[in-house]
Amino acid sequence: MGVLNTIKLRRSIRAFKDQEIEEEKLLQILEAGRLSPSPKNLQERIFIIVKDKEKREALVDAALGQKFVGEAPVVIAACSVNTEYVMPSGQSAYPIDITIALDHMTLQAVAEGLGTCWIGAFDEKKVKKILNIPESVRAVMLLSIGYPKVIPEPTPRKKLEEITMSDEWVNR
Repeated sequence: MGVLNTIKLRRSIRAFKDQEIEEEKLLQILEAGRLSPSPKNLQERIFIIVKDKEKREALVDAALGQKFVGEAPVVIAACSVNTEYVMPSGQSAYPIDITIALDHMTLQAVAEGLGTCWIGAFDEKKVKKILNIPESVRAVMLLSIGYPKVIPEPTPRKKLEEITMSDEWVNR
């Protein structure tokens, strides 16, 4: 399957089968995150792989009641150990670093026949308490992973000409 086809198949999955993920598939997903680019190649990220049912169920509350978080056989908490680096563009590096890594992981999960949903709606303090994350570390995003119970239809996307400009910004 080509990369563009994998991207076209990706959906936000919010219903998972009660089926464990094979360790080999999970390792491939984590490897995709490990190999992702990182600002200045700092690689200041830690992925906490949560398989424990009680912890996943506790994460439901931290994720503002999103029940599918507890249904997924694996939830990854993507953490940044360095939030200080600012790129020359003025952007904080850590959220971008985590986002790129999780995007790679999401696409690898699709290639493995799995589904994911990245979760930004959560109470970071609760997640940190549940997973024993140190105060100095940021829990940036959660990623639920599992075999999809339901695969939703694709959501609408804007046309290419609506999101591109040539050579410079043009007011529309």
